[in-house]
Amino acid sequence: MKRVTLFLFVICGSIFLLSFSGKNSEAHKAQIKTIIIDPGHGGIDPGARGDYSTEAQVSLAVALKFGKALQEEFPDLKIVYTRTTDVMAGNKRSKDEGLKYRANLANESNGDLFIAIHCNSAPDIRHKTRIGTKTVSYYAGKGKKRKKVYKKVPQYRYWTTPNPAHGTETYIWAVSKNDAKVSAVNKTPDTEEYGEIDSTLNIELPDPSDPAEKARMLIYAQNYFKKSLSLADLVEKEFIASGRFSRGVKQRNHAGIWVLQATGMPSILVEIGFISQEDDEKYINSEEGQQEIVEDLVSAFKAYKQKTESRTITTTP
Repeated sequence: MKRVTLFLFVICGSIFLLSFSGKNSEAHKAQIKTIIIDPGHGGIDPGARGDYSTEAQVSLAVALKFGKALQEEFPDLKIVYTRTTDVMAGNKRSKDEGLKYRANLANESNGDLFIAIHCNSAPDIRHKTRIGTKTVSYYAGKGKKRKKVYKKVPQYRYWTTPNPAHGTETYIWAVSKNDAKVSAVNKTPDTEEYGEIDSTLNIELPDPSDPAEKARMLIYAQNYFKKSLSLADLVEKEFIASGRFSRGVKQRNHAGIWVLQATGMPSILVEIGFISQEDDEKYINSEEGQQEIVEDLVSAFKAYKQKTESRTITTTP
């Protein structure tokens, strides 16, 4: 009974808030005033490792340059970083606490947009080939019937080669992977999944069967899904225009990215390249590469900002 009451309360409150956002206040609400920039990992959590760099280092460098470029382009824009040095976000003692801090900071700062910067990684490919057989012996039977038996067993050689996975991809929380609205997501033909899998941590993911969580997902679908998808798509288009290989816009609801689910605003997580791949690692560590990534992110944000705010202005009397 309590769960039903809570569900009705949240739904009623949601409808009230949505209806309160009438045409006259819509333009004001659509203005992007605060952006949360979240450099992934940090401190005790270096993230993925390349041959000579870590995800925490690269994502921080790109995030700070991105924020600086945005500030120069939009002086009135408030930039909130989840971290600005090589420490766990909020200087917390664990990855779980750091994740909670990132989402709480974003929500408490009344962010209009959440952009997480990360680097991807793919494990080496393991190979196996048969190189022959080997005769081994063992004893079989009991008592007087016990005797030595010889048997040939296959012998294998194992080795690994670098994973060729490379390029960019941008994640959003799509609420339900079966929802018709997510047909534009997962555009790439490959089914390999890398990237962030925060659900392997100890933080409890939202329970979609919980009435209150259903209501929150409804609010997200109405207010944030299309905007998140729009920004993610713009980011990947900018990368493609710069000659990068794009793995597309993706969702991962079965192994969720917690910060995307816990932030009450349009939110994306950008994988700027594979730190595990030689060329990508070189690119995302270079001054030229980082500058190009930042320019692509800024261009995507400008297009998103113009699209979002102009759409609202046209609906305002």
